[in-house]
Amino acid sequence: MKNIPVRLIQTPMGDPNFGGSFSIRNIGDLLTGEDMVQTLHRHDYFYILAIKKGTGHHVIDFTPFEIHDHTVFFMRPGQVHQLTLNQGSQGFVMQFKSDFYYPNDKASGQILQLASTKKFCQLDSESFKKLFELLSYIFQEYTDKREGYQEVIKANLGIFFIELVRHRKNDKMTSTGVNPYSQQRFEEFSILLETHIVSHKQVSQYAEMLHISTYQLNAITKDILGKTCSELINDYCILESKRHLLATSSQINQIAATLGFEDVSYFIRFFKKHTGYSPEAFRQNFK
Repeated sequence: MKNIPVRLIQTPMGDPNFGGSFSIRNIGDLLTGEDMVQTLHRHDYFYILAIKKGTGHHVIDFTPFEIHDHTVFFMRPGQVHQLTLNQGSQGFVMQFKSDFYYPNDKASGQILQLASTKKFCQLDSESFKKLFELLSYIFQEYTDKREGYQEVIKANLGIFFIELVRHRKNDKMTSTGVNPYSQQRFEEFSILLETHIVSHKQVSQYAEMLHISTYQLNAITKDILGKTCSELINDYCILESKRHLLATSSQINQIAATLGFEDVSYFIRFFKKHTGYSPEAFRQNFK
């Protein structure tokens, strides 16, 4: 059974200080005058791509994005993507595992989760400059490795995450009327969904974990995305199914079992109902 290719953090010269848990690279050094073309894969770490200047294409979980100046991509562990970054692009690629950034501090974990809920962010030049200066400082600390540099990096990561959250909240305040409580609970639900989708497929299970009623949870998801909680659970099941169909050569029954479907026939019917294709037809048509 072939799984989705998982890439490891590349640390220059096998940097022993981070043990493969953090890395930041200058995009210009990575490209060396050529295009970067990466096929479909996933990571077991957080991945940030900050483009100061550049062009290309980035597909995250089958959603395509054009790469422009002043863009930031923020991916969580488990998401799949493919990337084409054209020569001449400038910026940073930063990668870190969940156990690197204050894993035992609840407040730090919450700000990280909030920052990573939006996978694509287009900023104005002034907002991007703020973020880019933080990344440049992190890169310098990572390169020089002076006393206490790991803590300096973590502290600046925290500021970076807060700035991203601020930008996103400003966007939401100007474009939607969603109240902060609903947004917060929705983001908590999204994190639970990513973590428990294999074993939990009922609205009541997520409502219980959030300590709210199913009515409240449905009201929140309808308020944020105009969909019921059940529809979002189904959407995520389909997304994870597509990930496995397009990025692995696993048999349909193996994928069904991996995703927590005991009956492969039910899985096939479920997938066709929501996509219009059988799993095998989807794989043949879109791979």
